[in-house]
This record gives sequence, C-alpha cells and structure tokens, in this order.
Amino acid sequence: QVQLVESGGGLVQAGGSLRLSCTASGLTFSSYFMGWFRQASGKEREFVAGIRWSGGTRYDADSVKGRFTISRDNAKNTVSLQMNSLKPEDTAVYYCAASLRSTTRHSGYTYWGQGTQVTVSS
Repeated sequence: QVQLVESGGGLVQAGGSLRLSCTASGLTFSSYFMGWFRQASGKEREFVAGIRWSGGTRYDADSVKGRFTISRDNAKNTVSLQMNSLKPEDTAVYYCAASLRSTTRHSGYTYWGQGTQVTVSS
C-alpha cells in the first residue's frame, strides 16, 4: 500500500519560513518524479514545485520562484519543500504527490498525500 505522509505545516507570520516534508512508503521512490501542490480555499489545486529522482531538474511555479526550494533524499524516501519569505497568499493546504512522468499537471500524478495546512498571517 502506497502512502505519502506530509508534515511541517502550521501557522507563521508573513516573512517567516516553514519546511514541509513528505515521507513515502510502498513504492520505489527513486522511480518517481515528486511534486508539491497547494490548494487555497475556493481555488483550484496549483502546482508549486517538482523534482526528478536525480534532483537535477526542478520546476518551480512562478509565484514561488526564489522563495521556495524543493529537494529530495532517495535514501530516506523523503521530499521536502523549504518555504521562505512567506506571504499571506501562500496560505493553502499543501500536498505532495508522485508521478512516473515529469509533469506539472495534477492529473499526471498517481499518488497523493493527505495534505498539510499552511497559514500565513499578515
């Protein structure tokens, strides 16, 4: 049974930082492109960042470039999202997801975590 479990969400003031982690089990982690998505209340799910097994390629959504950094540790089956200079508009539920293709489309992802809430206060 495949599981993706996110952690690290919470409440932070604008300008602060959070680090999200996602631990995967039940799949060959190194075979998957890993992505982070977010969904704000009343809005569609949005791609944030993605990373290949090698870590050599990352796709960062324009809204987070220069502030968010995705990384992965294949030995620990984890993918992380370091979020700096947070803004109130970053408030959302953040999801990690696994895909066999390098894609930013949420329809291309096979497995999803349950999500973790990030709230940025002004």
